[in-house]
Amino acid sequence: MDFSIGDLARKTGVKVPTIRYYEKEGLIDTPVRTQGNQRRYFQKDLERLAFIRHARNMGLPMTAIRALLALSERPDQPCADADRIAKEQLREVRSRIRQLQKLEVELERISSSCEGGTRAADCQVLKAFADHTLCSGEH
Repeated sequence: MDFSIGDLARKTGVKVPTIRYYEKEGLIDTPVRTQGNQRRYFQKDLERLAFIRHARNMGLPMTAIRALLALSERPDQPCADADRIAKEQLREVRSRIRQLQKLEVELERISSSCEGGTRAADCQVLKAFADHTLCSGEH
């Protein structure tokens, strides 16, 4: 069974321009074309695109996705690189979570400083956003 680019976009949730970009970047194979010059994709393309989309949704950078795709094309190779990539991404996610938790505390502090005044000139929230030194720490 083959798919048009629109079919592929609907089935994977990847937008048509993004599919074309992935083709240009070599992440998915250049599709065969019909006599009417329409791109035609196959099940393997759908699966590869779904892999890329899921990896992007998990926050992986394109370099990591390229490495994982290359590894997936060599099933006889050890998967240590895949494990390393997953662990690096986990460290990155945990780091972002810590940053977001600091940001949450600071935003809670700033938002609770509002006294419900009616003048923007007296607004503690606006002052806090305008002057980083009014923050309680790094975030």
